[in-house]
Amino acid sequence: MKNFLLVFALFATSLIYAQKATIQGIILDENNEPIANVSVKIVGTTTGTASDETGFYRLIVPANQKITIAFSSISFKSATQDFELDGKAPFEFNPVLKTDIEQMGTVTIDNTRTKEFAGVTNIDPTVVRAIPGVQPGVENLLKSLPGVSSNNELSTQYAVRGGNFDENLVYINEIEVYRPFLIRSGQQEGLSIVNSDLTRSVDFSAGGFQSKYGDKLSSVLDIDYRRPTEFGAGVDASFLGVNAFVEGTAFAKAATGILGVRYRNNSLFVNSRETEAITRPVFIDAQTYLTYQVSSKFELSFLGNIAINSYEFEPLRSQTNFGTVNDAQALVIDYDGGEDDQYETYFGAVKASYDVNEHLNLRFFSSIYHTKEQEHFDILGRYRIGRPNTNIGGDDLGEVDFTRAIGSELDHGRNDLDALIVSLEHKGTLEVNSDKKENDQLDWGVKFNSEDIRDRLREYTVIDSAGFNVRPPSVPANDQPYFSYTAPLESFESVSADNDVQVTRLQAFAQYSSRGYLGDHEVYWNAGVRSHTWNVSGAGIESTTQTVFSPRGQVAMKPDWNNTNMLFRFSTGLYYQPPVYRELRDQQGMVIPNVKAQKSVHFVLGNDWSFNWNTNDGRKRPFKLTTEAYYKDLTDVNTYTLENVRIRYRANNNATAYAYGFEARLAGEFVKGTESWISLGYLKTEENLDGRGFIARPTDQRLKVAFLFQDYVPNIPNLKAYINMVYSSGLPGGSPSFADPYDFQFRLNDYFRSDLGVQFVLVDDKKKAKEGSWLADFEELSIGAQIFNIFDRQNQISNLWVRDVASSVQFAVPVRLTPRVFNLRLIAKL
Repeated sequence: MKNFLLVFALFATSLIYAQKATIQGIILDENNEPIANVSVKIVGTTTGTASDETGFYRLIVPANQKITIAFSSISFKSATQDFELDGKAPFEFNPVLKTDIEQMGTVTIDNTRTKEFAGVTNIDPTVVRAIPGVQPGVENLLKSLPGVSSNNELSTQYAVRGGNFDENLVYINEIEVYRPFLIRSGQQEGLSIVNSDLTRSVDFSAGGFQSKYGDKLSSVLDIDYRRPTEFGAGVDASFLGVNAFVEGTAFAKAATGILGVRYRNNSLFVNSRETEAITRPVFIDAQTYLTYQVSSKFELSFLGNIAINSYEFEPLRSQTNFGTVNDAQALVIDYDGGEDDQYETYFGAVKASYDVNEHLNLRFFSSIYHTKEQEHFDILGRYRIGRPNTNIGGDDLGEVDFTRAIGSELDHGRNDLDALIVSLEHKGTLEVNSDKKENDQLDWGVKFNSEDIRDRLREYTVIDSAGFNVRPPSVPANDQPYFSYTAPLESFESVSADNDVQVTRLQAFAQYSSRGYLGDHEVYWNAGVRSHTWNVSGAGIESTTQTVFSPRGQVAMKPDWNNTNMLFRFSTGLYYQPPVYRELRDQQGMVIPNVKAQKSVHFVLGNDWSFNWNTNDGRKRPFKLTTEAYYKDLTDVNTYTLENVRIRYRANNNATAYAYGFEARLAGEFVKGTESWISLGYLKTEENLDGRGFIARPTDQRLKVAFLFQDYVPNIPNLKAYINMVYSSGLPGGSPSFADPYDFQFRLNDYFRSDLGVQFVLVDDKKKAKEGSWLADFEELSIGAQIFNIFDRQNQISNLWVRDVASSVQFAVPVRLTPRVFNLRLIAKL
């Protein structure tokens, strides 16, 4: 009832201001490309705004009056237009500005934006949709940035600057979104939460981010979905699945809507791996973003998502050859049983935005996230370790001639989770008038979360070798068949827990941003603080409440240097990560309510150098070199073990850690009219458990080089190529169960992967179809092919530890990723 009264009050207030009208649209150039930073002002007044990076603008103007609006940009010819609006509904006007060729030769364009001052990387959504990858989308492109790492192409998870997969924030239209809890394998993950077909802008911060973002230790991915201005539809189909979307407007364009549906089947990749299996990995989701402009000041929007992921896996047989030429080994496993995983997630969020005046905006959010997850498996593997035949000319090359150890392993799991997360949030933005060219800005917010989680965890592993059961080190050894043993059988690993947990959270933040001048040098600074109070309670759990405060700050300067476009910035802050449910659960499945928030102090020093590269034809192409150095000091670290992409925490805050590194990215038009980049990163991160000394963390990815390239054939410009290439040094290899990690400090092999996509464009914004042609109805149409893992590199994600009880030797058998795979792709847009 209170929420209804609040909405009613806002609606009634908006009617009082009905003398105002709204004009909005997208500013385009002659090639129908959006133009950013265009000044939009009412002639004769100081009222104005500017277009964002997608060309979108919105301006509040007087209703029932004749006004003239001017559109101006340094690199384009100015334009004016007269209006007289009634204020009943937003009026859409999409101006097209022509290039001012004469000005281009004498005026230096200043494209510095507030996001660049804040150290935010902006990624073009068109590049996201074009670049090939096993898991295409935003996360696929993030992995080409210098500070982002992932050595599993089947996963959308990523680690940033030494953090783990749980340390990254994701927002869509200012609304925090969540991932499933039980996901433990890249094959099971399904689709990214971000639908690239709906995306308008992509912003990413790898550290030192502002107080307005939540409480995580590593990064922020901030996504905005677009608002349609007319009807449109599209489809992207391949052997891997189909993505489709439809968009449009209604009620004199006061209402907009976009709907995206995706279907994905990863059988093409899973069936190409070493394990022969019957697999049915099917992932389906639907997302929608709806807006309705109630008045010139009040807007309602809705973001919804339904995802149903099904992963059925029935392994049959596998053979993994490893070792060296002189000491070749082979592991052969025959399987029985299978795995059946189901993940259903439902998410809905309502946002109300109210412009009190041209300087004050108030926003209210309400969201519900419900996930039902099932992870059931019974897999029996009978294995033998031996020496494969290495006679190149023999008929039985690769076959195991001599077996040195045999055994079997039974993995059982019955894990079920049901979680409901409800949140209420308010945010506000106030532009503070000043005598400077840019207004100062005050942002604030408060958020309440209620989390209700019910978890049933049942897992065990039984290992048998040569007729007797292998027992964990915590119980007496079984010495059969040499000596009789009458004690009960013990599983090698066993986890059993039933958890009914409630977590409530109250978060608040306030930050102040200012942009002005120090002499002739442009300066930006931002300072803020967050507070986070959370309570953990539940059946058999002692209620525990904790509170943390997180101060953060940024400062940047753009010196007034002739012929040099430089930007320097520095960020620091104390970042906390209050534990979510998975961090509260220890390795035995028990919930530890007094787990502290992990703490990290960030220091980030960065530089942007924008310059033009002179080409042989006398033209200049824009480039930007971004470099950053960082250091993170971590305390109260909640250490964990990592199996594939499953994280199992120790829930004891028993370690300290650090991470430092250097990153560089050169981006620009290596080929005219396209955006490409080269990334280089160096990282070192170590942790100290119980004061025993520093060892490598599971994410200690020392060296990374990434190359993202777009090109076209000069004589056939409609034939385009996209290359995504990543090299990184090997991650720590982990350790067997019950082993001391200090005794297993070795690394996996280096990771190297290259994906190629080739598209032949029949229709796009630069190649229009003739009138009357069947192609005339298409805005975009292309066909092409993709080659994943061009060089057929046998990358390794982890080790499977297999023991030979007779010799007490454990073999680290590599678990390999996908080989070379071919795919065909069709893209069509109306």
